[in-house]
Amino acid sequence: MLRTSALCLAASLIATTAFAGVPLPAFPLKPSANNRYLVDQNNTPFMIIGDAPQAMVGNLSVMQAKHFMDDRAQYGINALWVNLLCDSYTACNSDGTTFDGIAPFTTPGDLSTPNPAYFDRAAKMIDTAASHGMVVLLDPIETGGWLGVLQSNGAMKAKKYGEFLGNRFKDRTNIIWLSGNDFQSWRTKSDNTLVRAVMRGLDSANPNHIQTIELDYLVSASLEDKALRPLLKLDAVYTYKPTYAEELSEYKRANFAPTFMVEANYEFEHNGGTDGGTTQNLRRQEWWSALSGTTGQLYASAYSWRLTGDWQDNLDTIGIQQFSYVKQLLAPMNWWDLVPDRAHTVLIKGYGKYSTDDPIPDDTYATAAATPDGKLVMAYLPTVRKVTVDMTKLAGSAQAFWFDPTNQAETFIGSFVNAGTQNFTPPGNNHDGDGDWVLILKVN
Repeated sequence: MLRTSALCLAASLIATTAFAGVPLPAFPLKPSANNRYLVDQNNTPFMIIGDAPQAMVGNLSVMQAKHFMDDRAQYGINALWVNLLCDSYTACNSDGTTFDGIAPFTTPGDLSTPNPAYFDRAAKMIDTAASHGMVVLLDPIETGGWLGVLQSNGAMKAKKYGEFLGNRFKDRTNIIWLSGNDFQSWRTKSDNTLVRAVMRGLDSANPNHIQTIELDYLVSASLEDKALRPLLKLDAVYTYKPTYAEELSEYKRANFAPTFMVEANYEFEHNGGTDGGTTQNLRRQEWWSALSGTTGQLYASAYSWRLTGDWQDNLDTIGIQQFSYVKQLLAPMNWWDLVPDRAHTVLIKGYGKYSTDDPIPDDTYATAAATPDGKLVMAYLPTVRKVTVDMTKLAGSAQAFWFDPTNQAETFIGSFVNAGTQNFTPPGNNHDGDGDWVLILKVN
């Protein structure tokens, strides 16, 4: 359901106020000292709150791309997934040309013949993103539509293509290279070798741009690919199942990297069996991820990733507005210090059933996290129920709040000493008539 124009204007004003005046990051990004989250060059933690305009280079002019970024900036979006090459698999022209006929290669399908006009346009879009403080998760040759081109070119040309890109975009510091995309055949050695060749070329030309990869649906994570691990500094989780399950699994890896949710259900789409992109499902995905040890996540809608048809009239949706609340709540806090409560030592009762494959609408698991200093505890409850917190895990007396993830309203519960246990029950359904709430315990 789309907002009315009046509601869109109100949402825009709220978001613009919330994110105005935020300092731009000092790119490029890098892993933190403890390898749990991303930081900029000033070691300022960077929480990815992104959208996935995958078809931007193929379907938009530079001015249209700026319009998209202007709109997303008001919601705190600081990351964009963009496919450098785009064909019909990702909603562009089948021959890989842009909407106005610019081809990426002067000889179709030959990676050794890059067309300067095409890559110059992409560079202008990346520069526009930089002016908005946005990092571009740039897919060098997405595998959903372009794997056949890699296969016909071979590993040597693939590596040279990676080297070309690394050098061409060396001075664009706001890039993270995101390879793959529905890479269903990553376990096939020959296909993996080709993608790895591009990534090796990128790394050899400019190792300052960190790399990640999206593997296969329905559930995957970058670090599952042992052959690519030496090149990966960011772990992209991809799932149409309960997002907390794969995030928590990656968090407890022995050799971990910062994780982020690269893709789950998109607004207005229906993937992963019985799930879909309803606003309640989106909120569950987003808040489960936020409290499962990530450095952030991407949102997208059927309009924002394709950028076709009436996309400009379908940007300011309930989904993107409610997604912005994740950042509005967490950004002022030490979100990077939150450690997932996987053993249920903080939220000790009422957390529900952990599941790796329940349909999202049926999954009621409550994710919780706490900072090691005992000054912050947070929990996301998908449904109304009583939960019990071990108050001894807090460093002192705490103020408790309920946060409504549908309209960002906070309800003060009271002050509680850090002794014994304390029960908390949400005050009924939230503003949208659903049962999900965020519990916050803060020690001043």
